[in-house]
This record gives sequence, structure tokens and C-alpha cells, in this order.
Amino acid sequence: MTERPHAIRTIGFLIASFPIRLVAFVLVLVTTVLGIATTMLWIGIPVLLSATTLVRGFADLERAWVRAMLGVEVAAPRRLRHGAGMLQTWQTRLVDPTTWRELGYTLLALPLGIIEFVAGIVSVAVPPFGIFVAPRIGSLHGALTLSFLGPDRTAQLEARTRQLTHSRARGIDAVEAERKRIERDLHDGAQQRLVAVAMSLGRAQLKLDSEDPDGARELIGAAHADAKLAVSELRDLARGIYPPVLQDRGLDAALSSLTARMQIPVEVEVAVEPRPPAPVETTTYFIVSETLTNITKHAGADRAFVRVTRDEDTVAVEITDNGRGGASIRPGGGLAGLADRAATIDGVLTVVSPVGGPTVVRADLPVRW
Repeated sequence: MTERPHAIRTIGFLIASFPIRLVAFVLVLVTTVLGIATTMLWIGIPVLLSATTLVRGFADLERAWVRAMLGVEVAAPRRLRHGAGMLQTWQTRLVDPTTWRELGYTLLALPLGIIEFVAGIVSVAVPPFGIFVAPRIGSLHGALTLSFLGPDRTAQLEARTRQLTHSRARGIDAVEAERKRIERDLHDGAQQRLVAVAMSLGRAQLKLDSEDPDGARELIGAAHADAKLAVSELRDLARGIYPPVLQDRGLDAALSSLTARMQIPVEVEVAVEPRPPAPVETTTYFIVSETLTNITKHAGADRAFVRVTRDEDTVAVEITDNGRGGASIRPGGGLAGLADRAATIDGVLTVVSPVGGPTVVRADLPVRW
């Protein structure tokens, strides 16, 4: 079921749609009947072709009209391709299920439009009726339009399959990139520290054997310092993978803790009740963390704002900064990596960053799959 549209726009839709549907019904009906009647004379073929062209034109107009007035996005269906020539075009349209669905909608639209026109007039005369009933009529009409003029079930499933396949491939790439990052951080950080600890302790042992306690004490102190640094680096690495505060207290506390460590002031607003699933929380945290890191390194900003909200189906994440702008999603870049990370849970990441700023990075993450 589509969302209920705004009452005033719906009333305008119910009233203004009637003349459009009347004209479409008359033109399509006349050309169709005339074309069928003259088919044996061959002149009926171009007439029937004109009828299907009118049907397509009305269907395209109706999709745009429903989107503008009712806020219902109706994707164009996939039509069968046809060869060159009038006859082949007509034959292809004749066997195309989309043609018949659009024709059915066109013919149904007039009697339905009469009822909706009356409802629109009553809505103007009786405002309580318009406020409560008209949006429900608009919602039902939007659902009907989706059913007749949107992609058929097979096309929707095929599109969904392609989307999931693409998301899975990008997810695998994101996981592999994350594995390499963790491996690199371990090798360049904690591993080197632990090697230094082992070497210092080995040299300290030699000092003890040679009865040089002062030298041994100095080496043990260095080993202790390296060990503390290694523990700190491991803690930071673990926090980057999945911070304990995120699991224990949720996004609000985790993002507040994260932004408190940033080099620039960051305002945080989080409203995600009920709590999203763990993969959504982890992805949100990672996107915010990496975006803020990029801002402090590259954006030249002195302030940022993080806003995380949730509706029934989606968690929306917006990170805004007042830097120099000009950011974009480039292959192999940091923002592309964030887009791949969002894609692992079928999310979408967009970037709006005009030169001169501000920059807005937004991720829309579904809460159910």
C-alpha cells in the first residue's frame, strides 16, 4: 500500500484528472474501433498503431501526473523491442503484455475518473470529507496505477535479483578491502610493537646475565612502553571494527563517543528508536567514522554535523561539513568504499558536494531485507 498523499494535492488530482481521462478514453476508443473495422483494408494497421501510441502516451502522462500530485513513483515497465517497419511494430505491441495492461488502465480510468471527480467536488464542498477521505482515495489510486502501469512482477523480481547480485559483489569487495586494512594495521602497528617488546626483553635478559641491572631495567621499561602502545593500537583497531559501546548502548552513545575524539567540533543528533539491527548499526558507525576522518584530513572544515534518523523501513545517515567541497564518489576512492560498505546491506550512499561546500554525505540503509 502506498503512503497517503497530501489532501489538497489529492483533491486537485481527483478533479483535474477527469478531462484528461475523458479525452484519452475517447481518442483511444475511437481509434481502436476504427482500426479494427478497417483492418481488412490494411488502413486499419496504422490506425491501430496510432491507438497503441496514444495508449503509451497516456500511460506515460499518467505516471508523471501521479508522481507529481500523489507522490507515487511508478517506474516505466519494460516493453518488448520491435523491428523496423509498421507491421512488425504493430505485431510486437500486439503480443506485449504491457500494451494490454496500459489499454486496460486507459479504459478503466474514465469510469473511475467519474467517481473520483464526484469525490473531489464533494471534498471541496465538505472539507472534513476531503481531509479524511480524499487521501485514502488517492492512496488507492496510486496502488492501482502501480499495479497497471508499473513493471510486472517478473520484471520486478529480475531487477531485484540484479540489484542483490550487484550488492553482494560490492559487499565481497568491501569485506576484502576491510580485511586488507586490518591486516595492514596489524602489521604496521601492533605487530611491530610486539616485535620490539620481544627484542627489548631478549636484550634485557642478556643484560641480566651479564650483571648489568641498570641496562636491563632500561630495556624492560622500553618493552613496557611498547607493550602499552601495542595494547592501545589493538584497542583502537577493535573499536574500529565494532566498538563495545555500540553493542552495549547503541548508536547514540557510540557516535557521541566517536565524535568527542574528533579534531573539529561535531554536533550529533540520533533518533533511531526502535533500535536497528546490528548490521545496520555497524554500517552506520563505520560510515560516520570514515566520513569524519576524511573530513578532518581533506575537507578543510572547522565544523561538522551528524544526523541519524529512522522511519519504519530505513535508517537515514547524514554527515554535513562546511569545508571546501568538491568531493565525489570516484572508483577506488574512500567514498566509493563507503558506498560499497552500504551496499553490503542493500543500502545506497549519495554525495552532494558543490565546490565551496557544504558537503553532505547521505546513506539510506534498509532495516529489513
